[in-house]
Amino acid sequence: MKNNFDKNSQHLCTFFPNKFNFNGSFPRSLSFQFNNFFIHLFYYIILSLFGYLGLKFSKPRTSVRPKDFDLFYTSVSASTVSSMTSIEMEVFSNSQLILLTFLMLVGGEVFTSMLQLFLNMLNFNKNQCLKSECSSSNYPPIKINQTELCLVSIPQSENHTQSDNNNNINKDNIKYNSLRYLSYIVLAYLIIVHFSGFSLVTLYITNVPSATNVLKNKGIKIETFSLFTIVSTFATCGYVPTNENMMVFKTNSGLLLLILPHVLLGNTLYPPCLRLYIKVLKSVTKREEFSYLLKNSKEMGYDHLLPSLHCWLLLVTVFGFNVIQFVLFCCMEWSSNIMEGLNLYEKVVATLFQVSNARHSGESVFDLSTISSAILAMFVVMM
Repeated sequence: MKNNFDKNSQHLCTFFPNKFNFNGSFPRSLSFQFNNFFIHLFYYIILSLFGYLGLKFSKPRTSVRPKDFDLFYTSVSASTVSSMTSIEMEVFSNSQLILLTFLMLVGGEVFTSMLQLFLNMLNFNKNQCLKSECSSSNYPPIKINQTELCLVSIPQSENHTQSDNNNNINKDNIKYNSLRYLSYIVLAYLIIVHFSGFSLVTLYITNVPSATNVLKNKGIKIETFSLFTIVSTFATCGYVPTNENMMVFKTNSGLLLLILPHVLLGNTLYPPCLRLYIKVLKSVTKREEFSYLLKNSKEMGYDHLLPSLHCWLLLVTVFGFNVIQFVLFCCMEWSSNIMEGLNLYEKVVATLFQVSNARHSGESVFDLSTISSAILAMFVVMM
């Protein structure tokens, strides 16, 4: 009885290699999704506990130590990039700010999606091993009564079968290599965007006295502020090391313009930028894997790798909503008190920064409590 069950399992594996495992009892795709859920769950639990312990056993900047629950709440918020906190940001010391930076980096959507790619690579290898074992089994094929099925037996040569197997192997190799290249592309994207943003922001603050004085008066290191803000913005967390968020830099339009692209690069414009990045690599290297990525985006199982049409629609949607917000915000708030002391150029940049963050990261250059109810209602709709 056991042998018959094993044979049937092998036959199911032969005909449905992507659906059944060797015991023939549970869909493999559902099992993988189930495992992914617990992997994500334990990942964020461990990350939050690590952040809490790091914040608890490191000294804050002030003499008053925050409560344990507030520290755990902040750690969970930073790990899940939700930007909720019950502690003023200037309470945290330099080492604590670096720890929060790490939590935001490894908890961001792009970073976790990269980890998912590596998991997909491992699962792909596992499936290939199972498929090869299944195809190389010594069990005889299932006998089918072709007369009852009204089928005509069409003999196939051994060379033809061997050719089909070789084609399948080549296709699997291309898919695996494409998945591997995609993982490296996402990693390179993370490094390039963060390094360029950190370098430019640090260079700006160092050479602009008004921005330097703000951080000097608050006792915040320029490098820590630059790295923290870029990582937070890219991960769409919205944390800023200052208590006033970005309101203290409202007149530093250059700084706002340097930070602004990261609001989109790590959020809604990530799929179009990723596809553009792959196109550039394809044109430079002429490798088959990059062509495969562009033509078979759905087969890769990476939600951020969208087809060309979807990327264009996403671009139109993002800029369309931002333009609508920009126009309405200017119409309602151009001459209000929140614009006091700003010239025309500074008003335009601050407004653009505010409306972009309303849909994405959550940073602010205006006091939201003083903004009109109509604009707040628009922000709620856009969020």
